[in-house]
Amino acid sequence: MIINAIDKPNFLLHRLIDLKDFDNASLLFSHIPYPNEYAFNIMIRGLTTTWQKFNLAIEFYYQMKDFGIRPNNFTYPFVFIACGNILVLNHGQGAHSGVLKTGLCADGHVRHSLITMYSRCGELGSARKVFDEISEKDLVSWNSMISGYSRMGCARDAVALFGDMRDAGFEPDEMTLVSLLGACGDLGDLGLGSWVEGFVVESEIEFNSFVGSALIGMYGKCGDLSSARRVFDRMKKKDVVTWNAMITGYAQNGVSDEAIKLFNSMRKSSVSPDKITLVGTLSACASIGALDFGKWLDTYASERGIQNDIYVATALIDMYAKCGSLDDALRVFEDMPQKNEVSWNAMISALAFHGRPHESLSLFKRMSNEGGAAQPNDISFVGVLSACVHAGLVDEGRKLYDSMSSSFGLVPKIEHYSCMVDLLARAGLVHEAWDFIEKMPERPDEVMLGALLGACQKLRNVVISERVMQLLLEMEPLNSGNYVISSKIFANMKRWDDAARMRVLMKQRGVTKTPGCSWVEIENQVHEFHAGDGLHFTSQDMCQIINLLNEEMKAEGYVPKVDFL
Repeated sequence: MIINAIDKPNFLLHRLIDLKDFDNASLLFSHIPYPNEYAFNIMIRGLTTTWQKFNLAIEFYYQMKDFGIRPNNFTYPFVFIACGNILVLNHGQGAHSGVLKTGLCADGHVRHSLITMYSRCGELGSARKVFDEISEKDLVSWNSMISGYSRMGCARDAVALFGDMRDAGFEPDEMTLVSLLGACGDLGDLGLGSWVEGFVVESEIEFNSFVGSALIGMYGKCGDLSSARRVFDRMKKKDVVTWNAMITGYAQNGVSDEAIKLFNSMRKSSVSPDKITLVGTLSACASIGALDFGKWLDTYASERGIQNDIYVATALIDMYAKCGSLDDALRVFEDMPQKNEVSWNAMISALAFHGRPHESLSLFKRMSNEGGAAQPNDISFVGVLSACVHAGLVDEGRKLYDSMSSSFGLVPKIEHYSCMVDLLARAGLVHEAWDFIEKMPERPDEVMLGALLGACQKLRNVVISERVMQLLLEMEPLNSGNYVISSKIFANMKRWDDAARMRVLMKQRGVTKTPGCSWVEIENQVHEFHAGDGLHFTSQDMCQIINLLNEEMKAEGYVPKVDFL
């Protein structure tokens, strides 16, 4: 009765949307007997921008049409934004037809949101067509298209269009620069990225979270962590996005101990870690085997109710698997309410890597039958073929390889060829492995050839090994392992002159063996040491751990391999 007594429901509806009161706004709208154009428009706008209920926004759009109300230039931009966010291209194309029929093509907001919708849906050709049809482009027009290219991984197109924009007399703003920095990071174009930072300084643009995080991300992707940290330290106000950019930069570049230190510094600040923070830090833990800290992060995620987030859970699986705690990885996997391809693939690969090939194969079949939308992809087959390699399941591997194209419509890539060559080589079928390489449509890579060379050494097959050596030394002239293995193969065949020739060639080319590197975690502190450092560890705990590991290895029957010394 109160709602029916309201004289101006549209005014109240507007106020409720401003207050972000979804329940009462929805209730009020449902009691308006004949909602007009304004009521529908502000509800669609609120559902899209305030509450991000994109499916419901599209439903209201169709309801508006059912009421006989024609959508206008205040309706379509938010409809296109909704379509772009949930990737419903067919609805976006239908709305585009409505724009053409009502003659709203010239409206700037409509065109810009159209470009964004088509870009996010992967239809960059359609987005560019809309962009090219704009006779008088403004900065928002350029930004929409540059952002579309950058977001969808078309970095070269984004950079090229930025050049066109400059030639047209437009100066970039924050939006332009952030999109351009994303493209620079994807291309590894440190020169252009550094120019952007210089432009920001010269133009006195504020180093806010938007610009600063993009700069940190760009430098991180280009491997220039000192510049990334310089920008990070320069920023007076750091929000969670800024911290995440720096932590991710460290993690992606293998500087895992710094990523973990920065996570601890973040916790001491007033900024709370989010899902992205956890994913980056878990990746760092996985890289150096920091299991104890990884377990602490698992508990932290559980306490905050985000342990079942699909990205956090997948990162936990990867961390536990790489740290050797496979039972914990399985626990996280089975507890996930929803799984995507990455989740399944992480677990399939983990089982294969840890010598449980039959469980890996079983999980692959389970994914095929129970995965729903998550069906086996390229990475799934790398994992399951690796399981066949570890178990020596040659026939099973052949069947799976053949099923890639016949049952799943996938085209084998270099990684799948490598698995097959490794599978055949380990089974002693080196001639068949070489024939497989010669029939491949792609040039073999060093991983594939290295696996075959190792098998040739074990089988003392000089005929195939000489062919492989020739290719490897052309591809990797600075890889010490190729020379050492080649020399060993010749020595086993008592071809002493050839063995000595490989050692001499290695010295002539200035190739040295890369020392091995290990990490030990003590009380959440990761310590790194290299082969040849000498026993100069200052920590008594570290020495005790190393001695304990040595004794356990001996008890398991481990005998050091000195073949390559």
